[in-house]
Amino acid sequence: MRKLLFVLFVSLICSVSLKAQDVKPSPKPVGTITVAEAKSVPAMAPKPAAKRAPVFRPTKDQIKQVQAMLKQKSLYKGEATGTYNTETRAGIKSFQKDNGLKQTGKLNRATLEKMNIELTDSQKLIPISESSYASADTKEKPTKTEKPAATSDAKPKKTIFKATADQIKEAQKALKAKSMYSGEETGKLDDATRDGLKKYQEANGLKVTGALNQLTLEKMGIALTDKQKEQ
Repeated sequence: MRKLLFVLFVSLICSVSLKAQDVKPSPKPVGTITVAEAKSVPAMAPKPAAKRAPVFRPTKDQIKQVQAMLKQKSLYKGEATGTYNTETRAGIKSFQKDNGLKQTGKLNRATLEKMNIELTDSQKLIPISESSYASADTKEKPTKTEKPAATSDAKPKKTIFKATADQIKEAQKALKAKSMYSGEETGKLDDATRDGLKKYQEANGLKVTGALNQLTLEKMGIALTDKQKEQ
């Protein structure tokens, strides 16, 4: 009896071990990874945020100056409030059209400089956008491959003659004495001053440009600066 039980017990153990050997591990689903594999994958570094270009914004005082100037040119009929409105934008567009600028109705740096309105220190740090100019007046710049090689015969850049604020004041005073200018001695080369200079240049046999150049200053008896003399 004991031998029979022992044989049955051994047979049972053998059958269980054989079934265990036939059991195969289930395959890993496609596209899944283990925890160990996930830890070995390097983390993706976040992409740095792109820097936004600075936005050019005119001051309230500049908008007032623009509205006053547009009113003198009959391009604006409202008051100098220092606030953008539909009439102001329309006047700016007309000015931009007449001066080779892109008609946006916005006061960008190129438009303010064309109007001879002084920029703030922060505005001077923002470069002029090439899109500020009308396509007809935009000069195509050569690419790096098209850029001509520098030669020893290259002509030096022409220096632009620029009058100082004191010289402009003296010129305004001289024009006022000859009834060619009726404004204030502001030291700014505005449209009224340019018109007076044109009258003076025409009366004195000078080239009528409306600019306060070296010949005009000398004809008026206004002293040049040392830098201007070198030019």
